[in-house]
Amino acid sequence: MSVPEQLRYSKEHEWVKVEGDKVRIGITQFAQSELGDIVFVELPEIGKVIQADEPFGSLESVKTVSELYAPISGEVIEVNGELDDSPEFVNESPYEKAWMVVIKPTDLNEIDSLMTAEQYSKMINES
Repeated sequence: MSVPEQLRYSKEHEWVKVEGDKVRIGITQFAQSELGDIVFVELPEIGKVIQADEPFGSLESVKTVSELYAPISGEVIEVNGELDDSPEFVNESPYEKAWMVVIKPTDLNEIDSLMTAEQYSKMINES
């Protein structure tokens, strides 16, 4: 199971990639494998302020609907519109093509509360 070293991870299985003063967010390979085939992705509008640990969108799979939880707080400045037409990217490419949103964090130090790749790997291997 792929757990890229350069990312940080939430207990809800979202990944975070710091890109200067902004942050890109998606779901992990583990999460997409647990959900099954993704058929619909619902994401927030640009300009929406999301709060850490609060839902900001949802994924619908053939099995279930699952909420996406914000790993950190901030304003949505970019949304991956390709997922409207190609929700399968979540299954095929969770770390590259299937990023969900880019946010301008309220406090970039919130990143420090997220898990490292090593910590995340340990968590999913224990579940």
